[in-house]
Amino acid sequence: MNRLLDVWRHSVLGRHLLTALVGLAVVVVVLESVGDFRALQLAAMAYLGIAAGGLTVLTGINGQISLGHGALMAFGAYTTALLLDDPTSSMPISLVVLASTAVALVVGTAVGVAAARLHGPYLAGATLALAIAVPGIALYFGSFLGGEQGLRVSLPDVPVWALDLEYLLTGTEMSRSQYVAYLGWITLIVTFVLLANLARGRVGRRWRAVRDDEVSAELAGIRLGRARISAFMVSAAAAGAAGSVLAITARLAAPSGFTIVLSLTLLTAVVLGGLGYLSGALIGAGLLTFLPPFVTRIGGDAGLSDIRSAELAPLVYGLVMVLVILLAPAGLVGTTRMSLAGRRARRQMAAAGAAGAASKTGSPATTTHQHDSSDEHDPGTPQASGPTTPKGSTR
Repeated sequence: MNRLLDVWRHSVLGRHLLTALVGLAVVVVVLESVGDFRALQLAAMAYLGIAAGGLTVLTGINGQISLGHGALMAFGAYTTALLLDDPTSSMPISLVVLASTAVALVVGTAVGVAAARLHGPYLAGATLALAIAVPGIALYFGSFLGGEQGLRVSLPDVPVWALDLEYLLTGTEMSRSQYVAYLGWITLIVTFVLLANLARGRVGRRWRAVRDDEVSAELAGIRLGRARISAFMVSAAAAGAAGSVLAITARLAAPSGFTIVLSLTLLTAVVLGGLGYLSGALIGAGLLTFLPPFVTRIGGDAGLSDIRSAELAPLVYGLVMVLVILLAPAGLVGTTRMSLAGRRARRQMAAAGAAGAASKTGSPATTTHQHDSSDEHDPGTPQASGPTTPKGSTR
């Protein structure tokens, strides 16, 4: 136990790995206690969390606003659909996700290099144009990318080792929905560990320096363009992995799934959770996944029609967004951490004030004690507090 505490306190990587293990244990417990429908909802939360985590690095840590991450997810999704177009495909799912991540990384590098000199609304406008243009690519190359209907994703059978492990641990057989959910959450955990280590390391400090003050960062020897491009590359790779998980979960890659609405949804998740916090990105993804169906079900129970219930969900979602902006301007996680830090600082100030008052109360007795002890040791020694005149001397 002491060794684990030492790892938690002194090793950033060790702390992140321990957190990942705890998170994986929670995922196993949750997925083994829900049905197929909830498992697919959790898979949707996973791919939204992956993409929101990458956007957190770009927007929250490096300060670049992107409205085109839905387009980057499309590259990952279509790569997955092209690789899994045959039900008899023997390509491992993990390699499919890595290939989709690599394709999105290449595209993100090209976009990052082109947008390295853009700032603020100019960068947002450029990425917005990307989000609008990419769905049209699938329509233009309809014979290859499926057009409006998109490409079907043929999910292979659950691996034998996964079935054996599931039966060994729980005594039940793993369904395809559970397998997809496990794939999504394992991808999320691995992605978040990598992003957290980058954010806490030297690369992350460079990103924050560029975000906070570009002039100071450049004077410190940081190349602004390189820092922005590297942040865009990391964020694009996360978006590609998220798009791959999305295609596997929905078993479809179609232009209608990667409109500007998806990009705005990801940015909303980051703002709700808290800019710069990966945990905030996960919380925002959870709200985006579970709040609309919850509100729709409440509307149906209240006697509303299906159309009215579906219209109620965006209204409540918008109200929650406004309330978070008004009451928690730093996001849910950011405001909570700021509140806890403020309380901790007030407690420390109160303790310091109490200690100062106690020392002032005890200072006279301490001074008297020191004076008496000096007289006892050498009563004939002159004191350093003032000059003395020997007997019989004259001035």
